[in-house]
Amino acid sequence: MDQSSKPDEASSFRDIGDLKGQTAVITGSTSGIGLALARAVASHGGDVVLNGLGDAAEIERTRAELESSSGARVLYHPADMTKGEEIADMVAFAERELGRLDILVNNAGIQYVEAVENFPTDKWEQIIAINLSSAFYATRAAIPLMKAQGRGRIVNMASAHGLVASPFKSAYVAAKHGIIGFTKTVALEVAQDNVTCNAICPGFVETPIVAKQIADQARTRNMSEEDVLKTVILGSQPTKRFVTTQELTGIFLYLVSDLGASANGASFSIDGGWTAQ
Repeated sequence: MDQSSKPDEASSFRDIGDLKGQTAVITGSTSGIGLALARAVASHGGDVVLNGLGDAAEIERTRAELESSSGARVLYHPADMTKGEEIADMVAFAERELGRLDILVNNAGIQYVEAVENFPTDKWEQIIAINLSSAFYATRAAIPLMKAQGRGRIVNMASAHGLVASPFKSAYVAAKHGIIGFTKTVALEVAQDNVTCNAICPGFVETPIVAKQIADQARTRNMSEEDVLKTVILGSQPTKRFVTTQELTGIFLYLVSDLGASANGASFSIDGGWTAQ
């Protein structure tokens, strides 16, 4: 086939920002990164199932505001990320109420900072369940729906700590390293089904989980919160500033678009150069 007879591939691609007719499930989306991604989906025409913890009235206000401001359908499912059956029900809820599932974002996560020898065993189990196992249960439920549709995008929110370690974060680092490996395995399994699975690895983003971590790090390291912010948190990032949720939204929209079809099994570092050191 000569160049003149090749189809215009560009004409078959949607714009990166076109999510009309698509449905996303985003775990841990009542605040922080997850909520930013939910706003991005809704503002670009996609329907969203929110999930996460918080005051019920505040969650409903967030849901209603997002729905009214975007014109998209925005629902909420209260699945507990430590319970596989509830996670599977959340995925089924999306298809039942919104008709399909195109995008799954495994974003839910918690943190606890302590030395290994003093690390509470219940915190270890909770972090592994929420930060790692929940992604397995959601992905397990989502893949059959995506295969049946002939298209799907799975985005796992990992971390710079999925690629490198820091002291006093054994459970979190273990879970995020696990997410990277899980991402690669899923990508290989669905590669011929027009389904992709990728990980985004942010550096420190100014979110509630990081705000709490500053206080915990100050306690564990016997430092002031100001010193923790300067030398421990932003000290890791050569830019010396937080990553913004808008910067994460940019790579996310690419990955869920048609232009991201050949990005599969990859981990995208959005960390101001942290893991380049």
